[in-house]
Amino acid sequence: MDSPHGAAVTAEDLGLKGPRGWAFRGVTFSAGPGSLIAVEGPSGSGRTCLLLALTGRMRSTEGHAETGGLRLPRRAAAVRRIAALGPVPGVSELDPAFTVAEHLRERALLQRRFDGSLRALLRPRHERVATARARIDTALAAAGLDPATLPKAERTSVRDLERLEALRLSLALALIGRPRLLAVDDADLKLSDAERTEAWELLRSLTADGTTVLAVCSQAPADAVIVRTGTTPAEHAGHTDAAEPADLMDDEGTADAFAETGRS
Repeated sequence: MDSPHGAAVTAEDLGLKGPRGWAFRGVTFSAGPGSLIAVEGPSGSGRTCLLLALTGRMRSTEGHAETGGLRLPRRAAAVRRIAALGPVPGVSELDPAFTVAEHLRERALLQRRFDGSLRALLRPRHERVATARARIDTALAAAGLDPATLPKAERTSVRDLERLEALRLSLALALIGRPRLLAVDDADLKLSDAERTEAWELLRSLTADGTTVLAVCSQAPADAVIVRTGTTPAEHAGHTDAAEPADLMDDEGTADAFAETGRS
């Protein structure tokens, strides 16, 4: 049974085929609420496509999966409401021209617009502002990002952030929505050994608070629920590196993904 926070994630013989071949195939695993799930495999093996399928952003071709007790792909829209994306290239990237404050303000406004109740929307402005600020502060604390330590505090542009700082900001933005499942692409990309250790410790801290974390990586930690893609020819038959998320995402999933950042 799911906890109030985390979402259980399961898959059985899950596969996704696009116009250029199989993105991934034969994926089977089970992870309980609050798990750290690491999707490990070489670049081009369908890791990102699997992440997007399990968060309801892509429609699988064969097999089935469940996220938070919601069967995929039939309940994809419901899964998107409980699963948030951290950084995913081409889907939920940070805008390098935005400042940290602009990203946080935009996400808080979107959260209120799309997920707020009518009663919440009708509250006095000062109450809405205070509530939004509290959610932002809570998310920043959970992601381990203190804007005061940045070169220009919240006025620091994304282009001036270090890789680990940018990762923390992306996680904070996703956490504003209080998701039951948080998905992170390329969690260990371009990180030093020390930074990689720090990143995994951060993701573990989120699972300790009850959130299920699904992270794509090149090398999974031993304590994670490890899901491998592209490990054998049979599992990856017909796949080419050209099968990118943009080729396979349906229109509804694309619109929903971009709605998370207000992009179009």
